[in-house]
Amino acid sequence: MTSSSQISERALPEILLPDDLITREEGFILYEDMVLGRTFEDKCAEMYYRGKMFGFVHLYNGQEAVSTGITKAMRPDDFVCSTYRDHVHALSAGVPARQVMAELFGKATGCSQGRGGSMHLFSAEHNLLGGFAFVAEGIPVATGAAFQSKYRREVMGEAGADQVTACFFGDGASNNGQFFECLNMASLWKLPILYVVENNKWAIGMAHHRASSETQIFQKGKAFGIVGVEVDGMDVLAVRAVAKEAVARARAGEGPTLIEALTYRFRGHSLADPDELRSKEEKEFWFTRDPIKKLAAYMIEQNLATAAELKEIDTKIQGVVDEAVEFAEASPEPDPSELHHYIFAD
Repeated sequence: MTSSSQISERALPEILLPDDLITREEGFILYEDMVLGRTFEDKCAEMYYRGKMFGFVHLYNGQEAVSTGITKAMRPDDFVCSTYRDHVHALSAGVPARQVMAELFGKATGCSQGRGGSMHLFSAEHNLLGGFAFVAEGIPVATGAAFQSKYRREVMGEAGADQVTACFFGDGASNNGQFFECLNMASLWKLPILYVVENNKWAIGMAHHRASSETQIFQKGKAFGIVGVEVDGMDVLAVRAVAKEAVARARAGEGPTLIEALTYRFRGHSLADPDELRSKEEKEFWFTRDPIKKLAAYMIEQNLATAAELKEIDTKIQGVVDEAVEFAEASPEPDPSELHHYIFAD
C-alpha cells in the first residue's frame, strides 16, 4: 500500500507495505476498533444534540487510524495519555464503551465517576493516564509516566517494568513550551515514549501552516536528537508499522520517537463549532480518504475478509454502542455526599 496524494502544500509520506502485513485476525481487530470509535462518536453527536451531554464535546471522526494504529501496536499494560479529544483513545486503550458513555453523561458509573466528563476521561485499570483540557497539558504527565517505567526498571531493578507510553496531542501543541521541554528530557534520559502528533491541519480555527515556523513537526525532534517519523494518518496499516518499530526501540532502551501522523477530523473542532473556516474542497478531499473504508477495501482485496463479515462487525458494534447509551441513561447520578472525594490522596 502506498500513499502519494497531495495535502495542499504537503505530500503524504510513502511507505511500501508488504501484502502479507497483517493476518486475518489482526485485520479484524483493527477494523473493529476503528468502527467502534466512529460509531461511538456518531452516537455522541446524536446524544449531544438531544441534550443528553453538556459542555464541550470534541469528536474524533476521521482520525481513527491514528488511535488504532498506535494503541494496537502496544501491550495492554502500556500507558496511553490523551487530550480533550479523548473518547476514542480511551476505547482503543480498552476502556469499555459503557464506562466512557456513562462518563459523558456525567454518571457515577463513568470511568471518572462522573467527575471528568468528555475532556477528562481516566482509567487506572486500563493505564489511561487521562484526557486533558488544556493544550499540551498531557505531555509532561506522559513524560513522567515514561520516566517512572525507566526508573523502576533501571534503578529499582524491576525486570517487568518495561512499559512504553504513548502521548497523543495535536499540531497546535507542538508550538507549546511543554512540548520542547519534555522532548529535551526524554532524549537526555532515553525515555520509553512515543510522542504522537495528530496533525489534522487545524488548531481550532488556526491553520497549521500559519502557526508554526517549521510545519513538518516530525523534524522538530532533530534539535534533541530524537528520531522523527511522518506517516499517513489515514492508513492504519502504515501507522501500525511505524508504531511497532517505535515501540520496539522504546522497549529496548533506545529512547523516544516523535511520530507525526497526517490526518484530518471530519467534524468541526467541537460540536459547538459551525466549521465554517475550512473549505468545502478541502473537506471533500479528505472524506475520500476515510481510513475505515481504506482498511475494509484492503482486507477484501487481500482475501482477509468478505464484505458480509465486515458488515457483521458494523452491526455488532452498533449494538455495543446502543447498549452503552442504555447503560448510561439507567446509571445513577453521583452522590452529592461524595463531592469532596479524590481531591487529596488517601
